[in-house]
Amino acid sequence: MRETGCPEEDLFSFLLARRQEDLGYRNILSSMCTPPHPVAARAHAMFLETNLGDPGLFPGTAALEDLLVRRLGALMHHPDAGGYATSGGTESNIQALRIAKKQKPVKSPNIVVPASSHFSFTKACDILSLEMRTVPLDDAFRMDTEAVDCLVDDDTVALVGVAGTTEYGMVDPIARLSEIALDRDIFLHVDAAFGGMVVPFLDRPIPFDFRLPGVSSISIDPHKMGMSTIPAGCLLTRNPDWFACLNVDTPYLTVKRECTLAGTRPGASVAAAVAVLEYLGMDGMRAVVAGCMENTRRLIEGMEALGFPRAVSPDVNVATFSCDRTPPGWRVSRTRSGHMRTVCMPHVTRDVIERFLVDMGDIDA
Repeated sequence: MRETGCPEEDLFSFLLARRQEDLGYRNILSSMCTPPHPVAARAHAMFLETNLGDPGLFPGTAALEDLLVRRLGALMHHPDAGGYATSGGTESNIQALRIAKKQKPVKSPNIVVPASSHFSFTKACDILSLEMRTVPLDDAFRMDTEAVDCLVDDDTVALVGVAGTTEYGMVDPIARLSEIALDRDIFLHVDAAFGGMVVPFLDRPIPFDFRLPGVSSISIDPHKMGMSTIPAGCLLTRNPDWFACLNVDTPYLTVKRECTLAGTRPGASVAAAVAVLEYLGMDGMRAVVAGCMENTRRLIEGMEALGFPRAVSPDVNVATFSCDRTPPGWRVSRTRSGHMRTVCMPHVTRDVIERFLVDMGDIDA
């Protein structure tokens, strides 16, 4: 730390230089995040100093968190769902498995997840001392539910399905997983960190939420397709009382018990998430998702015309291809199987798609 402070002009010159080293979203086709909606940025700035870790000091911000949970719960067909704002899918997934483990105390607990599950489940199993059993995928990169039964046993505390897989944009057969969960009396967690703000707005939504009676909890991230500021996630549970098993005493705060994983929690991104939902409404979100899905279809059409076939037809706005090349100046990613992976977020407009396709076509020129 400096002995004397830095002049403000010098400080912000330094910060600007570092910021300019960051990549802009303009040519990024690999991210599941996007620049925040203008109303999100404005709301975030209004709540910069708020801390939901001590909600009695910020009752207005706490009320916004309650509203966020109600709005997302209603979107998931359960307005009375329990929940709280998390830092994102990783925290939500960890907390869901904490609840599942506490509800079923066994000597050697395990969870059953698809091979497409997010790496946060590896972290969760390490933290919670859970054995992770992996179910293979079918030809469409969805969880092969026929292989689930042989992996589930009396020590299985949770079954996990994904709505909008990170690599291929697929929705697992959650309806079938719901049946298995009910039949075997197992906690079913749905990781909808990405797809939770996409699938409900599709023309033909795929069943994945609390309408399915076996679904116990859902993770959903407004900082992805919800266009909120980072970090803004949410964990929802069918029974609000389940959070009580996570409570710890917090005697010196304005609340005396707390179930959240983080102590200090930003209120600004929660306000930002609420702002986008309220501003756009269902119609606005349908329009955003429709645009992203149309751009996904155009990208697939264009890539296949160039001789790069899709790896699979996605359920959400993620497109993957058999292509080992990347045009200069563009950022894509690769799946574990080596496919080119792109995500058509709101910043990936039709013009961006067309420029990318031109540059792809020029690779062999």
